[in-house]
Amino acid sequence: MALLALHAVSKSYGALKVTDGISLAVEEGETLGILGPNGAGKTTLFNLVSGDLRLDAGRIEYAGRDVTGLAPHQRCRAGIGRSYQVPQPFGAMTVFENVVTAACFGGGQSERQAWRSACEVLEETGLLAQANRLAGALTLLDRKRLELARALATQPRLLLLDEIAGGLTEHEAGQLVAELRRIRARGITMVWIEHVVHALLAIADRLFVIDFGRRLADGPPQAVMSDPQVQRVYLGMEG
Repeated sequence: MALLALHAVSKSYGALKVTDGISLAVEEGETLGILGPNGAGKTTLFNLVSGDLRLDAGRIEYAGRDVTGLAPHQRCRAGIGRSYQVPQPFGAMTVFENVVTAACFGGGQSERQAWRSACEVLEETGLLAQANRLAGALTLLDRKRLELARALATQPRLLLLDEIAGGLTEHEAGQLVAELRRIRARGITMVWIEHVVHALLAIADRLFVIDFGRRLADGPPQAVMSDPQVQRVYLGMEG
């Protein structure tokens, strides 16, 4: 049984159909990469899974349970964690306070548990030395790490990553990929939207490509990237 299953999921804004009947299954322990041009509906899809948006049609199942009607905090408590494309930490709080807040309110942990979880997550994401620094003063790489740390502090079984490598240098993206590999080794299932294709290819088990809100391709990374339709629509190449 898939950990996450989308069944003919659709979302429209007026006449614009942003997500158009997408069906998708993600297996436990899998790292799925999602690709598509700007405006293809990728982040909307994440917002539907996390509960930030309501479906117009379709159904979402997580761990064998229909979660279509659950609020975002209920999905988070159930084990669906996510990062956002633009990091939005509590800038006037320290890095440590940001992660403790995520553990308490997102993960439902007691204060003692949250402190322990925060220390573990900050060490795992390379932020322990920055624990007492104000989040608003972090570099872009460390803001991305904090976004990851806050999601991990909720103790997710499924982790949704929205362009977490965006804006990073090649070296910084490589550091982030190494951290994500360690997270994957813990058995956390990941679905990762990314435009930094080489970073995504370094870790993804499978690629799912969206265009105009619809599935364009789905399969092993090498096969998907050599698909003529993907090369034409996503890479701007003529087959």
